[in-house]
Amino acid sequence: MLSGLRLRLLASYLLVLVITLGTIAATLLIIFNTRPAPPEPAIQRLTSVAINTWDEVYALQRRQQGSGTFRPRALLLGQLLDELRTLAVDRGVRIMIVELAPEDAVLARFDSAQRFETGDRILGSFAPHEIPVVLLTGLPGELRTIDAVAGSFADIDGSEWLFVGFAQLTVDQRALPILFAAPRQTQSLQAALADLGTDLLPLLLQAAVVGVAVAIVLATLISRNIARPLRTAAEAAAQVADGNYSQLIPMRGPTEVRAVAEAFNQMSAKVEAAQTAQKDFLANVSHDLKTPLTSIQGFSQAIIDGAANDPVQAATIIYDEAARLNRMVVELTDLARLQAGRLSMKADAIDMGQLAAAIGQRLALVAREQGIKLTVDAGPMPPIAGDGDRLAQVLTNLISNAIKYTPSGGSVHVATKQQANGVEVTVRDTGVGIPADELPRIFERFYQINKARGPQRGTGLGLAIVREIVLAHGGTITAMSDGPQRGSTFTVWLPSPQLSTIIRRK
Repeated sequence: MLSGLRLRLLASYLLVLVITLGTIAATLLIIFNTRPAPPEPAIQRLTSVAINTWDEVYALQRRQQGSGTFRPRALLLGQLLDELRTLAVDRGVRIMIVELAPEDAVLARFDSAQRFETGDRILGSFAPHEIPVVLLTGLPGELRTIDAVAGSFADIDGSEWLFVGFAQLTVDQRALPILFAAPRQTQSLQAALADLGTDLLPLLLQAAVVGVAVAIVLATLISRNIARPLRTAAEAAAQVADGNYSQLIPMRGPTEVRAVAEAFNQMSAKVEAAQTAQKDFLANVSHDLKTPLTSIQGFSQAIIDGAANDPVQAATIIYDEAARLNRMVVELTDLARLQAGRLSMKADAIDMGQLAAAIGQRLALVAREQGIKLTVDAGPMPPIAGDGDRLAQVLTNLISNAIKYTPSGGSVHVATKQQANGVEVTVRDTGVGIPADELPRIFERFYQINKARGPQRGTGLGLAIVREIVLAHGGTITAMSDGPQRGSTFTVWLPSPQLSTIIRRK
């Protein structure tokens, strides 16, 4: 499990690393591919084209004027512009004649592309510099240096154009700059790779090596930290499976790991409690079944052998013990059906005050015979939607237990009142009380506080059934006691009766 987790973490880190480096590389290439190409190569090309074109313009001017002077005189404007259009098409450039206006404004006088009209203002950057030019002056190879400008301007559509210009063309007795322009291209992917590939690739390789090393270290450390509590949980689960229900997981580490440890410890405690309850249940059932069966078997054998001094008394004992067994079976069946939510109940309107008074009146004789004062303080209560027989079973059990475990001279008090949108019934006695450590288990099946009460012992199912009936009605039941010989108090709360409160638990 550890190596598998480590490999999965390492693979995930490497995948993130590859995606990150790939994204960085792709982003850089896209940026380089979309940025403008360096202007120097385009300026050099335009300079070469401008020199050759200017030579032809200069030669044309000499033929037309028959003059050999260095600075040409004015040409016939129409013939000049036609020649410039033809040269622009032949050379694959854009030829423009511009005029320098006041405040450094540049105005169009001629555009071979016919995009700027005469007088349109041209926005751009003009940087003057010197370019060596070969002029056809009649002396082959003669070099002349003339003033030139180079830069860029924005076209009508906003695109950027690079240009090289000479301030040597005479039009209308004025020397006007002539520009040779071409659109500025974006840098190609191949050019970007050629320019940056030798520098970018080593950096990416170095980042990949460092990333792989970091990924391996992180995968090892994190997988170890994650696997340690998981391994502890697996070992603890194996211990629980072997019957060691006291096994607990230390609650340390990240929040998620602590949550798993807490859930496991709660599960282990509940499993241990369930196993303990199951053991107690089996022991109690065995004991409670064995006692009446022993009596039935012994008195039956005595009757068969003719050894019973009083066969009628022996038969009566057999009958009573059989009735006790039947009562236990019925109670077990009811408890199982209640816990499974399969016991059908009615939804009648029940006045818990009247019901408590009726049960108290019925048990008053039993209380007087034992010398116990039974009082019932129960006025009319809002009706409860529930099963009257089952609610009567709840009150009968609680009041009977209070009488049973209260010594002569004690008292039992029953009271009803409205409480928290419902009706509360309280049964308080001055009897033997309940030890504090026994209170949490008082409603368990077959659980009895005093194991040696002799004839007063019941089946141990009464309070468990009472709790299930109350829960099935959407209510609550609690038990309180100040300790042995300090009496006890049982409180039942049932919700208000607007709708039936019977719950079908699954």
